[in-house]
Amino acid sequence: MEKIGKWNRFCLECEEIFFMEVIVAKSAGFCFGVKKAVEAVYQQLSSLDHPTIYTYGPLIHNEEVVRDLEEKGVLVLHSEEELENLAEGIVVLRSHGVEKRIYDKLEEKGLTIVDTTCPFVKKIHKIVAENSEKGCQIVVIGNDKHPEVEGIKGWCTTTPVIIENEQQAEDFTAEEGKKVCIVSQTTFHYTKFKDLVEIISKKGYDMIVRNTICNATEERQTEAKQIASKADAMIVIGGKSSSNTQKLYEICKKECENTYYIQTLVDLDFDVLKSMGRVGITAGASTPNNIIEEVHTNVRIKF
Repeated sequence: MEKIGKWNRFCLECEEIFFMEVIVAKSAGFCFGVKKAVEAVYQQLSSLDHPTIYTYGPLIHNEEVVRDLEEKGVLVLHSEEELENLAEGIVVLRSHGVEKRIYDKLEEKGLTIVDTTCPFVKKIHKIVAENSEKGCQIVVIGNDKHPEVEGIKGWCTTTPVIIENEQQAEDFTAEEGKKVCIVSQTTFHYTKFKDLVEIISKKGYDMIVRNTICNATEERQTEAKQIASKADAMIVIGGKSSSNTQKLYEICKKECENTYYIQTLVDLDFDVLKSMGRVGITAGASTPNNIIEEVHTNVRIKF
């Protein structure tokens, strides 16, 4: 973790000087996959004669970035039906990845593809494709509605089972005679993943378990937990639709009751920080550095 420093503040009531320490997580902000996706789109925009640029789904789970791209002319395809109606242009596949049939459809239509799927996600696609082809029953630990999980399901040749909580793990029954292959959404909570795998393993199935949570996610969650355990208040920055930010919030909230989930500086109530001696800051993988810096700078200025 990175200790940014200590700042004095004077209490008028008790006439004493207090110190506020602000700690910003080193791992806060864009992960490799998101950074690659954002840079790829801005690179396409830098060409003066580029055709219309589309992203299949919002590029990242951050409203500020998506809004900026829209202002620069980047359009979002919200459904497969909208893709069907597209005749030309550049289609950017975001870091979450997409189903195999989307690749096939893009190629059939002759559209230009800019594939920014995270390498960790592509690895999962390969695992489930190969193992489902061999006849394994695929189990994905993750959120069934998350676009990354939607994409993973689309690489299975058999119907996968999605498990997100303990009850679903307890209720799971493998198809008779089938080996079970378990993978995880890359941004899933590591400890929860291990707990769910343990529940399934007690059923005695022949299993292949691949921990496909990306290193950056594990590091981010571990560091956030460490900072929150020592902080009087914790600020978690990220889009409300960001799965990995939501998990950071849950982890920090368990360690620090005064944990606040914000998207930008305008969401932060500075009054709640007045009596805090140590404030921690972390951010999800889709949060731009300028938003993190703005929050950090203003916390210092206010106190």
